[in-house]
Amino acid sequence: MRLPNTAQTSRPWRIHELTRDYRLEDVWALPTSGRADDFRRLVRLIASGDPSRSSPRSVRMLWAIRWKVGELLAWDRPNAVSTEPTLRERLPADLRAAPSGPDFAAFPFTSLYLLDDEWAAEIGNRTMRGVLHVGWVPEETGRYRGQLAVYVKPNGLLGTGYMAAIRPFRHLIVYPQMLRQIGQAWRTGSG
Repeated sequence: MRLPNTAQTSRPWRIHELTRDYRLEDVWALPTSGRADDFRRLVRLIASGDPSRSSPRSVRMLWAIRWKVGELLAWDRPNAVSTEPTLRERLPADLRAAPSGPDFAAFPFTSLYLLDDEWAAEIGNRTMRGVLHVGWVPEETGRYRGQLAVYVKPNGLLGTGYMAAIRPFRHLIVYPQMLRQIGQAWRTGSG
């Protein structure tokens, strides 16, 4: 379920101090309910996902198109990313000393830090820099649920146009399917 941005900005997470020059693009409640110590299981589940293989056909098709266009237009080459420092390079000393989190199985994200209730990873390409943030939110029942937020910093007009063009696909196809898959994997204990 999509959440208002305040569901993210009202939390006392460390990501806020790192993303002041980023735009909060999306906030979603993850269909995961667990104990306080289940957070790392959620992080592993997300990092191990590969929507280009395990998703419904519509999502696999969108990812295939995105990777092909990125290849043709050289969006994803290492030298295509802005020369500005990565968030990893800007981390305060205590977060640099913390575990960074798992490697991703299928996406070119780099984990930044992993704490007891939050995890952040960054991605950069010619269109934008992005941050995936996952938090573990306490509920009134004494349980916790996952919350996913996406921060972006578009690279010029190309990035701004790209983010606007993919918005309806993200909101109508990609995120709903991804959330369904995360929920199913969470309930079955897979991933």
